[in-house]
Amino acid sequence: MTPTLSPPQAENALVALERLLTGFAAPDALVRPGGEVVEVSATQYRVRGLSRHACIGDVVEHRTERGLRSGEIVRITPDDVLVSPFESTADLGVGTVVFSRGALAARPDASWRGRVVDALGRPIDHGPPLGHGSDHTSERPPAMARQRVDSAFRTGVRAIDIFTPMCFGQRIGVFAGSGVGKSTLLAMLASADAFDTAVIALVGERGREVREFIEDTVGPKNMTKTVAVVSTSDESAMMRRRAPLTALTVAEHFRDQGHRVLLIIDSVTRFAHALREVATAAGEPPVARGYPASVFTEMPKLLERAGPGEAGRSGSITAIVSVLIDGDDHNDPVADSVRGILDGHIVLDRSIAEQGRYPPVNPLASISRLAPKAWNKDERDLVVRLRTMISRFEDTRDIRLLGAYSPGADLDLDVAVRQVPLIYEALSQSPGDPRSVDPFADLARHLRAKEAGNGA
Repeated sequence: MTPTLSPPQAENALVALERLLTGFAAPDALVRPGGEVVEVSATQYRVRGLSRHACIGDVVEHRTERGLRSGEIVRITPDDVLVSPFESTADLGVGTVVFSRGALAARPDASWRGRVVDALGRPIDHGPPLGHGSDHTSERPPAMARQRVDSAFRTGVRAIDIFTPMCFGQRIGVFAGSGVGKSTLLAMLASADAFDTAVIALVGERGREVREFIEDTVGPKNMTKTVAVVSTSDESAMMRRRAPLTALTVAEHFRDQGHRVLLIIDSVTRFAHALREVATAAGEPPVARGYPASVFTEMPKLLERAGPGEAGRSGSITAIVSVLIDGDDHNDPVADSVRGILDGHIVLDRSIAEQGRYPPVNPLASISRLAPKAWNKDERDLVVRLRTMISRFEDTRDIRLLGAYSPGADLDLDVAVRQVPLIYEALSQSPGDPRSVDPFADLARHLRAKEAGNGA
């Protein structure tokens, strides 16, 4: 006698078979816990029947005419679980049968280099299917087991290599308001030649700019060693929340292979916005300008995964994350929290951009906590002198505009008035300009040439 399957059992078998055929499930996954949708909203839905089998972060899925659709469990009660979907809830209705897939993790391998994937690790560049490596455990190396950071590198951007030099394994933030030049600077940093692999997470990016960034900014040459993880602004909060996590998983995979990895996240603020959307919909109360407490718990977990690898291994993850300053308020809760986690911050100033100086790096507000490991004594003394002159020049700007400055009354100010505009000119650099190999020599050469020209 042939056994008869109930509708939920039949649906479970179909979903499991589909996952087996597409290579995303093991043969022992034919039977999985299931439940039934009891409530649907625009951004979330509730499932009854999974509470005893689910954990926070588990993925559930259901079958539609367009294939499998999935979501992540964000809250569990004795009666049901709350699911935030990766796609739209438009194809869901009360009574839809869903099944637990367990925890979701990307499984990157070498074939991911040169590819563009979404937040779930699926290719979106119309290329061949991706290979899948072994399961990756995303754990932060223990503090006492990490390597020391002691090796510097050149980014090729003079304003950064002079005032905020970077080391392999460092985590630094680019803080800027909208439209100041943040993405352009990140593009210049992405083409640094010091790394074996680059991983770029575009979180909440404008859809039309993705191809421009990949094809023009990164370019075919650098793309061969780059993995791009993309979640555009019109995707769900769960996709925007997962994109940087997937990028970190990819970066950790190549770090464990001994690669020096450059990780760029643009931007961590949009990651925080996605965390806020998910958390508030799950019922968490806001505690700081609309942000729930879990936002400030999740950001360190993300950022602490970058950095040097375990002692005895050569791999590292150098992270450059952009922070979008809401309303140009550098005391915004996200900016303030991220600044305390990172190893330095590069501040882009709107007033500098309005003067036509690019990149609009403010050397007085920017700092690299690992700069002493990158400078020698002469370079350190020179940078101190440069900052002193720039500070003196900027502090007296209003006085000079009023005509109250009299040459000869203050010799230090006379030097600053003569030299600082030339320094600003030397620091100006566009994406198409040649990369700077020795920024201090370039600066000295520029100043000598200008002084010789003025003397003539």
